[in-house]
Amino acid sequence: MTRHGKNNTASSCYTYHERQLDTKDSGYGTQRRRLGKDSVKDFNACNLTLQACRIPVITPDGYLYDKESIFSYFIKQKHEIAKKMKQYEKDRTKEERELQELAQKEYNDKRDKFLQNEIKVVRDHSTSTSSNSVGSSISNMTNGNDKQLPSFWIPNLTPSTSKSLLKKPSSHVLCPMSGKPLKASHLIPITFTPVDPSVTDVKKAKYKCAVTHDILSNSSKCVVLKTSGSVVTQECVDKLIRKDMVDPINGKEMKESDIIPLQRGGTGYASTNELEAKLKKPAMMA
Repeated sequence: MTRHGKNNTASSCYTYHERQLDTKDSGYGTQRRRLGKDSVKDFNACNLTLQACRIPVITPDGYLYDKESIFSYFIKQKHEIAKKMKQYEKDRTKEERELQELAQKEYNDKRDKFLQNEIKVVRDHSTSTSSNSVGSSISNMTNGNDKQLPSFWIPNLTPSTSKSLLKKPSSHVLCPMSGKPLKASHLIPITFTPVDPSVTDVKKAKYKCAVTHDILSNSSKCVVLKTSGSVVTQECVDKLIRKDMVDPINGKEMKESDIIPLQRGGTGYASTNELEAKLKKPAMMA
């Protein structure tokens, strides 16, 4: 196949390079972009405030929060749950009252229908045979049947109308990241080991592994030891801690569940745990 000219539009072949250039210029098709370090959340930043944690705590799934922000989240969610429960109780009371009214109406309708049938039997028995020679109508609008037909312009009488079932709201506070039930007792306090103990400014502090003293950064895979709350690297866990399963900070024996990987996530500019963002748009079909 011959090479394309610079402005070749006569050929039916549409090369990958041409498609990439047109995607970049016109904006259709899937666009990919490598994100810089400024678009990724810091490893020591809270997942709610996206700021450095002053009192860091993590969930059993490894999501990091500032203690003040997660407790404020708990209080807000508790208020929301109480509000939903109050509305649920109000709706349930209203529904029970409507059901009682419908049951009473059904009972009254059956009683009235029975009395009407009794009166009709007596009337038919007392009438002469000449009155029956007039003929009966086959219309469904006679003898009070028009009142029994459904109404298509009144919402509560429309045949297709069905009430949605009331669902009791959950009383559990959910983790804003994992969506699993979360309690204050599930939070685990952790400690970042600063490189220089004299550094007090949280924004400028740099942290290191509590065991190997390796510098921690966004590219480091960090792990929390539940027994001591220390933050170490994944390499330290694989090469040192897993051999004896003893916490090197306090000497306590550890289980596999005591090793909690610290989840790394992106901000609103990045997909979680990914450094490449994709944006899908309509593509031009051949």
